[in-house]
Amino acid sequence: MTICPITPQTRELVTTFIANTWFGTDMLIRGEIIDMTCADGFMLLDESGTALLGLVTYIIRNGACEIVSLNSLRENCGIGTALVEKVKAHALSQQCHQLQLMTTNDNINAIRFYQKRGFDLVGINVGAIDLEREQKPQIPLLGNYGIPIRHELEFEMPL
Repeated sequence: MTICPITPQTRELVTTFIANTWFGTDMLIRGEIIDMTCADGFMLLDESGTALLGLVTYIIRNGACEIVSLNSLRENCGIGTALVEKVKAHALSQQCHQLQLMTTNDNINAIRFYQKRGFDLVGINVGAIDLEREQKPQIPLLGNYGIPIRHELEFEMPL
């Protein structure tokens, strides 16, 4: 499994994937709009090199690295774990002191995934998604397992 950084040559593929997966190319985190067409990240391509099997994007600021998105198109194969480990190694090389991320209250699989990999739940932003939906109305009302999407859950891992 070869994980490589997003490059100018792969940016269009990544942007199309993000737009189709995340309801557009803007991501909202703590009410801040993140332009995903510029986000740094790592990806795993299929054998032909034309389709994504996994993608992680992140931002680094103030000594922290925040995972903005994580997708694995083949679950239980180690893709998500490998991508998180790649970001973690990069964050350490950039002298970051913590790795952090947000997910939504409906994302039960992600909550389990991150905790199993050493992330701690450190906060819940009650009603955050309801507020973000005002800026990005394409965020669905219902998520995984029919759970209403309403809150952001904050996870951190000290580095």
